[in-house]
Amino acid sequence: MQQTEGIRGKGILQSQSATVLIEQDGPIAWIKINRPAVMNALNYETLLALEDLTRQIRFHRQVQLVVITGVGDKAFSTGADLKERATFSPTQVQQYIYTIRELMNQIETLPQPVIALLNGMALGGGTELALACDLRIAAEGSQMGLTETKLAIIPGAGGTQRLSRLIGAARAKELIFTARTISAQEAYNLGLVNRVVPGHELHQALYELAETILSNGPVALQQAKYAINFGMEAELRTGLALETKSYEVCIPTEDRREALQAFREKRKPQFQGR
Repeated sequence: MQQTEGIRGKGILQSQSATVLIEQDGPIAWIKINRPAVMNALNYETLLALEDLTRQIRFHRQVQLVVITGVGDKAFSTGADLKERATFSPTQVQQYIYTIRELMNQIETLPQPVIALLNGMALGGGTELALACDLRIAAEGSQMGLTETKLAIIPGAGGTQRLSRLIGAARAKELIFTARTISAQEAYNLGLVNRVVPGHELHQALYELAETILSNGPVALQQAKYAINFGMEAELRTGLALETKSYEVCIPTEDRREALQAFREKRKPQFQGR
């Protein structure tokens, strides 16, 4: 993978822990949870590494799209590391929940589009991580579920809120109340994932979608994400005002002028993200 300039050290994106890998493939940053022996469970060290990488990527001008996935072919992530959790005091549990909730917020508000590549089981916090992403592509055979009520707790990293907003309150309540695990196809039918493909086609599907997204103006993509995310939290009049302001950000950009010039010249535009 080609690595380009970023924030830390000599400008290369770096992970502070072996539990999370970071690779940059041109404008795409790949974040990989690297705990396949425990189904990519999210221990506290992993949360801190993800938090650090998210902070780096936010201000990395060369990164135009982010992919989050798990190492191996069995799990995206099965959520909290329950063996570690069993050793926590109540205060440490609260600290963990605060950290993972803030991490999901940081991922959701990254300016770049973020795609969850579901290469296997995504349970509990793994499903919540996928929900914090903009889009989700799942391999056939993958499973998802907010299974926390089986452990006498509730989803604590945004699951009750993001799932309800994505598929509706009644369907979200059913899945959370029953703690049921669903197939990738059922997740697609519910609108929980955008695409389901055979496992061997997962990366191909990702790159096809990424290529289509990246052919568009980077500033426009960021402003569209901003308008959608924050507009969804507002009533219509405020949402439309947000859309107007986001549109106005695009007007003076070099990319917009390049798009018009390319249209006149009947060629593909060369966007610079400014």
